[in-house]
Amino acid sequence: MRSTTGPRGRTRRLVTSAVALFAAASLVTACGSSGEDGSGGGGGGTAADAKGVDDGSTLTMWTRAATRPQSEALVKAYNAKHKNKIELTVIPTDDYQAKVGAAAGSRDLPDLFASDVVFVPNYTSSGLFADLTSRVDALPFAGELAQSHIKAGTYEGKKYVVPHTLDLSVLFYNKELYKKARLDPAKPPATLAEWDQQARAVDALGGDVNGTFFGGNCGGCGVFTWWPSIWAAGQEVLNEEGTEAKLDSDTAKKVYDTYRGWVKDDIVAPGARDETGATWTGVFPKGKVGVMPMPSTTLGLMPKDLDLGVAPIPGPDGGKSTFVGGDAVGISATSKKADQAWNFLAWSLGDEAQVDVVAAHKDVVARTDLASNKYSDADPRLVTINQLVADGRTPYALKFGQTFNDPNGPWLSLMRDAVFGDGASVEKDNKAVSSSLAD
Repeated sequence: MRSTTGPRGRTRRLVTSAVALFAAASLVTACGSSGEDGSGGGGGGTAADAKGVDDGSTLTMWTRAATRPQSEALVKAYNAKHKNKIELTVIPTDDYQAKVGAAAGSRDLPDLFASDVVFVPNYTSSGLFADLTSRVDALPFAGELAQSHIKAGTYEGKKYVVPHTLDLSVLFYNKELYKKARLDPAKPPATLAEWDQQARAVDALGGDVNGTFFGGNCGGCGVFTWWPSIWAAGQEVLNEEGTEAKLDSDTAKKVYDTYRGWVKDDIVAPGARDETGATWTGVFPKGKVGVMPMPSTTLGLMPKDLDLGVAPIPGPDGGKSTFVGGDAVGISATSKKADQAWNFLAWSLGDEAQVDVVAAHKDVVARTDLASNKYSDADPRLVTINQLVADGRTPYALKFGQTFNDPNGPWLSLMRDAVFGDGASVEKDNKAVSSSLAD
């Protein structure tokens, strides 16, 4: 996943400088971030039409290394067919938050910049993005955009970002191992109980085969793959303001109990207890794990000879959901080329870009009406993934990084106590999570 809630160990401490961000808020306000005349920073009010302006301007754009392939593909395709030209700078993921904070403080942000979607609220509340409300609403497909990203980028009723790259949490299951375990490869688990049963059936094959796997020392992995089972049951994990945790519900405890049972009965592949996220997506491709939650973006990286299926993550008694991660992108509040920057954003969400660039690269499209397209139709697994966007969630919390991604944060303590301990401290740990969110 390209979010910090996903693979490759993106559980490092959020390095955003709060001082820089909040200092930047007053600076960008002074630069006219509202943009009520449709020019300069904001682009709200009487802005240009939904297509923006393509007049040969040069635009600067930042993205983090985690989304480099997708960003580069979109920029390359745009530059080839437009007078405007995007100059893309790719910044190391671990340095990105600090880089944006420093640039905001010096009023030196690029025209466009993307962000891990879970950190977007930090930027919108600090005034770093321009108001895109009228522009987004003018798009003919506005209602079909990934609403989890739109919601994450909405602050005080105004929309500040659009989807850039999407990464979803889904179940991968090994069809060959299912056949050997006398399971129907056409029937992946539709409930958490079935997931438990199928994982145990595969594990019973013995040898070096295991039922499942997860990142047990990776807070980001946990929110990405455990929370969908709670959402699938119709339960919330946080309050609407993102200041209170609800991770001690009966539904949440059922999820923890299932994972604890897998640990207790040794059906988890070796290394789960110490897995920090750096290598957790590398276990399933070896072909020795039955079923496990994975980032959707890893589908295209799987071995060609691995016969695998994809399914939604279920709740204890059914339902389905997904964590919609990835990056959102907006126009900086200090940009003087908002109409031109919007031309790129509007194009990036259009049919041509979403189908011939995004879908062609086997990535998740940002529009639900394009879930089925000429590329995804060739692989039903991609259709399954694309359709899940409508059932997905992106949690909102200003203190997300320090609470859920920080390896010293309270969520990881809850995870480990609930699964590797006896689960008796879930209520206490949940209070610690709430305290972190509210600080």
